[in-house]
Amino acid sequence: MALTILRSLFHSPVVDIIHHLKLSHGMTVRELAERMKMSYMGVKQHCVEMEKNGYLDSFRRAVPHGRPEKLYRLTVKMNSLFPAVGCEMILELLVQAERNFGPTAPEKLLHSWFQSKADIWAVKLQKEISIENRAIMLARLRTVDGHMCMVESSQTGALRLVDYHLPLAPLMDKYPGLAEIECDVLKRLLGQPVERLVQEFSGLKQVIFIIKK
Repeated sequence: MALTILRSLFHSPVVDIIHHLKLSHGMTVRELAERMKMSYMGVKQHCVEMEKNGYLDSFRRAVPHGRPEKLYRLTVKMNSLFPAVGCEMILELLVQAERNFGPTAPEKLLHSWFQSKADIWAVKLQKEISIENRAIMLARLRTVDGHMCMVESSQTGALRLVDYHLPLAPLMDKYPGLAEIECDVLKRLLGQPVERLVQEFSGLKQVIFIIKK
């Protein structure tokens, strides 16, 4: 995707800030500075300018002691850097399938496509025994497909996959049943129940798959 190309061509703090914020639920200037190995004021200057231009917004997070800390996150203005590649053509093909073969044709095709994808991933996951290793490998496979997927632990210690980019969002909007199909595929691959949650802020969405033991 465009951001990956930009990072390989330009060693710019702005590009790195975008990358780190995309893979997070929001970060403070201090957290960004530590991750990027830059000065606090250097990172803050870029964040303030990007917020002024509408590329970032900010919110407050409570801390045990002292004033709430300020976190930055991306806005929908950055969406063009993270496109839903190929979805426009796929949607048109599904519309044609519905016209030619009836109203159930699109979801049947999508179900078949997801199952084929699951078969390929299952081969790559078969050597992984523990649920943690299977989740890590699955996150890598989904990242290759553009999901920018990370393995995280919730506050309760539950393992979860977090998609920080949703390349299939236009398909999900048009065919809501696709979300259930995706969840069933992950359940099959992980061998555990999976709950799908959607978080939205600043117009941006993240999908969280909670792996239940």
